[in-house]
Amino acid sequence: RALLHGPRPLMKVHVGEEFELDDLKLPYEHYTDEDIARRHLYVEASRGCPFKCEFCLSALDKTALPFDTQRFLAEMAKLYDRGARTFKFVDRTFNLNVKTSQAILEFFPERIEAKPDDPCFAHFELVPDHLPDKLKDTIAKFPAGTLQFEIGIQTWNPTVQGHISRKQNNDKAKDNLRWLHANTHAHMHVDLIAGLPGESLASFGEGFDTLARLGPHEIQVGVLKRLRGTPIIRHTDAFAMRYNPEPPYNILSNSELSFADVQRLNRFARFWDLIGNSGRFANTLPLILQEAPTSAFSRFMALADWLYAETGATHQIALERLFDLVYRWLHTDGAVAPEAAQQAMARGETHYTVLDGTAELKAAIQHKFKHDNGLDFQLNEITAGAGAKQILYNALMASVNPGDEVILPAPYWTSYADMVLIAGGVPVVFPSWGLHTLSDHAWVDALAGLGER
Repeated sequence: RALLHGPRPLMKVHVGEEFELDDLKLPYEHYTDEDIARRHLYVEASRGCPFKCEFCLSALDKTALPFDTQRFLAEMAKLYDRGARTFKFVDRTFNLNVKTSQAILEFFPERIEAKPDDPCFAHFELVPDHLPDKLKDTIAKFPAGTLQFEIGIQTWNPTVQGHISRKQNNDKAKDNLRWLHANTHAHMHVDLIAGLPGESLASFGEGFDTLARLGPHEIQVGVLKRLRGTPIIRHTDAFAMRYNPEPPYNILSNSELSFADVQRLNRFARFWDLIGNSGRFANTLPLILQEAPTSAFSRFMALADWLYAETGATHQIALERLFDLVYRWLHTDGAVAPEAAQQAMARGETHYTVLDGTAELKAAIQHKFKHDNGLDFQLNEITAGAGAKQILYNALMASVNPGDEVILPAPYWTSYADMVLIAGGVPVVFPSWGLHTLSDHAWVDALAGLGER
């Protein structure tokens, strides 16, 4: 209040105070029932980061400090008992303290085992070269679909790691990624950053190839951004680092990468999300990434260059068109036999689904209503759409007869009245400001008044 309503501060920068974590009141009681029912819940078991990676604002932290484990777990138990099932940990180095990590990890399999039909999901950021056997034993207990690790590799190049003050045992990191892939159901989302000082296009490509061979479920290809206050600014002159002066302050070029190189990497990252990370090309991706006669990175970069040359775009490419484009590249520039490309793509989710939802989606909806709401529906009573507007349109077309009056509580989305007209109905606008706070009886009375008019 003093800052907002008092005199103007003399100092432009105010150094934040450090508080003892035991003195802080944990905020989790402020998650509402609606938050718990509809949103991911973000939680933190520790605060800060002991590492000094120079591209990251956490490099300014002195160290990582844990909250009291028992106090934290008691709050997690309260959230779970209230119905929370998705827990996303924002800790920068979750597995740094093995004892604490072990206690938190065990919280989840115990509850999953007790309620296998109502499992919870946990997301952690993992230090890649620190995975003791005790943690491995617990991680192996998680069933499929209940655990995700975000793992920051950023670069495999030791020289570049030195430039950005990143300490990482690459051999241990590789061994741990192999173990997670072979022995657990954990979903692995692994990060690489392009544009770091001293990393050439060839070096980044070698790092991508190394990571692709380790088989994570997702490779997040990011392009360096210079966040204000981060120590990476010290490399600006030595490596001719040039950044976008406007948000998101992304790298434009440096001594190893020309502007054109960085633009190619941006397109690579975008097309990788559409094809490599989307899950729609699971059977086709091995054909794209095959390392003979070149490398996985070289082949996907060639595909990205070709896609951009064909479309002139990286966004608003319809799925069916993307399917056709990838198929064309595979049996032309990709040197894959047309029959092999066609068979691989036919096995993947590369086309739009049936209009009212796949059988798998309908079965999941059926299970949800039976489990959560005690309602039984047959599959032929369930339809799924691309969003509320499509579903409302379908409902209007199925139920409105010519001349039927359809009440539209205002404010409403502008296309709703047109949808009623297309269905042959007559829109009747009903001003409803403030009625969301009223009881059902108040709504009935208001609607009765509308009828009298």
